[in-house]
Amino acid sequence: MNDNKDFKPYIPAEKITPEFTATSIIMGLILAVVFGAANAYLGLRVGMTISASIPSAVISMGVIRVIMKKNSILESNMVQTIGSAGESLAAGAIFTMPALFLWAEEGLCDKPGLVEITLIALCGGILGVLFMVPLRNALIVKEHATLSYPEGTACADVLLAGEEGGSNAATVFSGMGIAAIFKFVVDGLKVVPADVAAAFKSFKGEIGMEVYPALLGVGYIVGPKIASFMFVGSLIGWMVIVPLICLFGPDTWLYPADQGVTIAQLYADGGASAIWTNYVKYIGAGAIATGGIISLIKSLPLIVKTFRDSMRDMKGGTTKGTLRTEQDISMATILIGIVAMVFIIWIVPAIPVNLLGAALIVVFGFFFATVSARMVGMIGSSNNPVSGMAIATLLIATIAIKATGETGINGMRGAIAIGSVICVVAAIAGDTSQDLKTGYLLGATPKKQQIGEMLGVIIAALAIGGVLYLLDAAWGYGTANVPAPQAALMKMIVEGIMGGNLPWNLVFIGVFLAIGLEILRVPVMPFAIGLYLPIYLNATIMIGGVIRLFMDGRKNVDQKTKEAQSTNGTLYCAGMIAGEGLVGITLAILTIAHISPDISGIVSFGNIGGVVIMILMILLLLKFSLWNKRKA
Repeated sequence: MNDNKDFKPYIPAEKITPEFTATSIIMGLILAVVFGAANAYLGLRVGMTISASIPSAVISMGVIRVIMKKNSILESNMVQTIGSAGESLAAGAIFTMPALFLWAEEGLCDKPGLVEITLIALCGGILGVLFMVPLRNALIVKEHATLSYPEGTACADVLLAGEEGGSNAATVFSGMGIAAIFKFVVDGLKVVPADVAAAFKSFKGEIGMEVYPALLGVGYIVGPKIASFMFVGSLIGWMVIVPLICLFGPDTWLYPADQGVTIAQLYADGGASAIWTNYVKYIGAGAIATGGIISLIKSLPLIVKTFRDSMRDMKGGTTKGTLRTEQDISMATILIGIVAMVFIIWIVPAIPVNLLGAALIVVFGFFFATVSARMVGMIGSSNNPVSGMAIATLLIATIAIKATGETGINGMRGAIAIGSVICVVAAIAGDTSQDLKTGYLLGATPKKQQIGEMLGVIIAALAIGGVLYLLDAAWGYGTANVPAPQAALMKMIVEGIMGGNLPWNLVFIGVFLAIGLEILRVPVMPFAIGLYLPIYLNATIMIGGVIRLFMDGRKNVDQKTKEAQSTNGTLYCAGMIAGEGLVGITLAILTIAHISPDISGIVSFGNIGGVVIMILMILLLLKFSLWNKRKA
């Protein structure tokens, strides 16, 4: 059924072209750090990341084809392979490891060292690549006809359309530059407010928007459906639950009970935001955790089949011959690498994981790597339930550690470390499989791609600790600038199992709200994320989604033109996200250095200025998508 004897890649196996070159390695490593840092900032701010494969591909084409005048599609593919590893490693790391900083802030432990962060990220990343290598023949080659790997196939299509590489790369760079300016105006110069809000004091509700280009870009990329579910989650939280709490319990307090602050006092001091922080966030946390578990349960039949089929197909080894396009890293190297990573995790004092934890990492790591690699082939990376896998791992790891008698902070740190490694493993395995699909279509050498992926993991692991420390030193996790939603959720889960003080009534309200939504067939995760994050943030994402709805819904435009304009918008938005992330990190450096470009004391345009900035951002997005095609 899945016979691929007739399949011919773009570059034949017999043809040798430049691939693993100094140019592709250097560019890939730079983009791994750039997109890794930008995605770390974005994920800690809004709880989601973007794929770096296509932006990396178009940037590499712009440099290699247009500037260097070289015609080497496999070099461009190597750049995106290395570059996308940084984004995936950042996604895995930021969803768990900031929990360690949050505990340090509470005085329960010391902050994690740079060595600890680097080694956790590095071991997880290398394991993710190594676990995926023996699965390549089973998933990428034998299942070529049935597993589409949407992002991997799209990236191959972009690379094959290389003659447009110059204009596409220019669109990405334009997005980066323009977003950098807007971000600096809002958060650097501070001449306009970051939040434009309207509070309804008699009603006790609040609505508003954040004036940030990355949020607009996220909304455009995820599309109107996901953006609308997130926005509705915020509407329910800020315009339904907050007013209900204020209406029925103004003279009482619910949580934290030991403070004795009434809801009326809480609202008087901090407005709707204070009620949301102390109550609604826990409802959102319960909904997110339930959504992750539901997605995992729904995937169980596929997970079991995936694991069984992959193990069966692996029998007999991974190399069928000596053709260039069939070469993988040898099984001996893979086994040595896995043993080395597990030994490092167990034996290095900086990583708070014992032998039991190391064993759990091997079992769950390989299992979830297999699941992740196959599921992204069917439903794409964006729908891959990595958060559900991380939650399931945390639940089991925390229960296992508690059973050994480690119920204090050491046990909690160990659980988060195990969850961090597994989260990185699943994210990197999914990314590696997408990259190997791209390489399979183009005729790349798998072994070189696998080595390139590990190089991207290594450089990103070295950078991620610095980024996490930088953002913590500048603003601190759990603040408005870097709320770190997933990490805060993981922290709550571990504390709850270990017997910590959690408002379980509020959490269970979120649990049953999520179950109700699932019964109604409403996607739980985007709704729950909307409930868990501020409405200002989700409103701007909704604006981006509405623009995408307008772009995709036009009736008087042929499909080819519509798709080209939509792609231009996606590339521009990917650039915007990267540009804002880099300026956010730059501002963090300035904050630590006590350098402030703030001129709000001299000139400030208030809410009107914020609205004007938003209108300008919308017009520029249309210029580089809708109007860009008309000019061409």
